[in-house]
Amino acid sequence: MREIVLDTETTGMDPVDGHKLVEIGCVELENHIPTGRTYHQYINPERDVPAEAAAVHGLTQERLKDEPTFGEIVGDFLDFLGTDSKLVIHNAEFDMKFINAELKIFGFPPPDNKRVIDTLMMARQKFPGSPANLDALCRRFNIDNSNRTLHGALLDSELLAEVYLELLGGRQRGLGIEQEKKASSEEKIVKIERKFHEPREFSLSDDEKDAHQKMLDDIKAPIWKEN
Repeated sequence: MREIVLDTETTGMDPVDGHKLVEIGCVELENHIPTGRTYHQYINPERDVPAEAAAVHGLTQERLKDEPTFGEIVGDFLDFLGTDSKLVIHNAEFDMKFINAELKIFGFPPPDNKRVIDTLMMARQKFPGSPANLDALCRRFNIDNSNRTLHGALLDSELLAEVYLELLGGRQRGLGIEQEKKASSEEKIVKIERKFHEPREFSLSDDEKDAHQKMLDDIKAPIWKEN
């Protein structure tokens, strides 16, 4: 079974307001195990990148101006996704509305919603009332996210692949019940090899920091403040 763990970064919160993709990262899984194949692309959004968005992912208009546009990479992107692989996404509604909006511009149909697995919904169902953002889930499952000083689509996809495995039972499978321990004693434990990413450091002006804080203050019921 082939699955694609996917994450995006954008210029803002909604494509209806003219916001665009600036980065896509994907990790391929086969039977829930990373194959080592990835897809990663920075994208020129052909518009400005607001300071509050740049403060989240560190990608500015200047940084992206020489990257290809979505129209130039859409073929390779769709080839990597394939036609029937499941798409594993954290807060899938957000990423898919951007992907679908970009695909529509170039005449491509959106992926079938039945292909989408939302790990945010999985986490909320598994741990009701607990924080379900990616950082919180990494802490819960003891997954090292120390390189995540800024959001990055490929790094976040790699982390999410590990989180997804844990949500399915992963390394915790068979623990705590003796019969399950015996049944799983012959299973091979596969360690996920995640590439090391140097932390991305970008200097931000005071205006950019203020704009980012204003954006955070305006968001109602953010998932990172869940109790």
